[in-house]
Amino acid sequence: MTDEQLRHAFTQLRTEVGKAVVGQDAAVTGLTIALLTGGHVLLEGVPGVAKTLLVRTLSRALQLDTKRVQFTPDLMPGDVTGSLVYDSKSGEFEFRKGPVFTNILLADEINRTPPKTQSSLLEAMEERQVSVDGQSLKLPVPFMVAATMNPIEYEGTYTLPEAQLDRFLLKLVLDLPERDAEIEVLTRHAAGFNPRDLAAAGVTPVLDAAMLASAQAAVAQVGASPDVIAYAVDLARATRHSPSVKLGVSPRGAIALISAAKAWAWLTGADSITPDHVQSMVLPVLRHRIQLRPEAELEGVSSDVILRSIVQQVQVPI
Repeated sequence: MTDEQLRHAFTQLRTEVGKAVVGQDAAVTGLTIALLTGGHVLLEGVPGVAKTLLVRTLSRALQLDTKRVQFTPDLMPGDVTGSLVYDSKSGEFEFRKGPVFTNILLADEINRTPPKTQSSLLEAMEERQVSVDGQSLKLPVPFMVAATMNPIEYEGTYTLPEAQLDRFLLKLVLDLPERDAEIEVLTRHAAGFNPRDLAAAGVTPVLDAAMLASAQAAVAQVGASPDVIAYAVDLARATRHSPSVKLGVSPRGAIALISAAKAWAWLTGADSITPDHVQSMVLPVLRHRIQLRPEAELEGVSSDVILRSIVQQVQVPI
């Protein structure tokens, strides 16, 4: 398939998702970029803004295997990665694969499980493998973790460690829909839309693993000039020197910024990334990679505010 045909397929993907999800175009674009770069996504939003429905609909529009895990305080690492089970017939232990062995893992309310279980995803997210009894088992290709998180509930939740947050390519914030979009949501439900029956909503698969692999290869060929690469580095370094920031963006964050910018450039039909592509990706790629100082948080300063200020201050290459 040509690049143009592949881009058209991703446009169709957005159309299919739109059959079930209204008013979350930015989040749909973010998930598309994550697919194109092989990255993971953290979806944050209050209950009822279609976080889970968004991932479920995207999964149905893709011919990929998907599994969902509801993260709870009593969830064990083996419940995610799998565990050794004794087989009485053979007299030996055999490994039974957990739900992480899939193409898209929907980790619902990931901050409701203790750090020990959260850490079980680290190897899977970074190395695309699970280690069991001294052996490494490869995960299916492609593999993406789409995790949801509620930003306002703190009872019974656990803060995600910085090391795990850094493994997410993007953090997408799903806001409450605009009035017109909310009216459209209610209109669809009044007409009989059932979010548990996506087939009845007309959502059909339009992309498969082979097409996704071709698109990922095309994204990898998008150019990045030395000036634009230096611009991404300057943005990352500026976060480390901000007086409001305790922990700035690491080199991994700068790499993620370039990768996401390349995917966005490819989707828009560009052959190489520009400073505009980089700027468009700053918030979703970097907002979860910086840690604010306590005094900044007390003043109500957010990561997005700091990043917007940095974008305005860092010199843009001509």
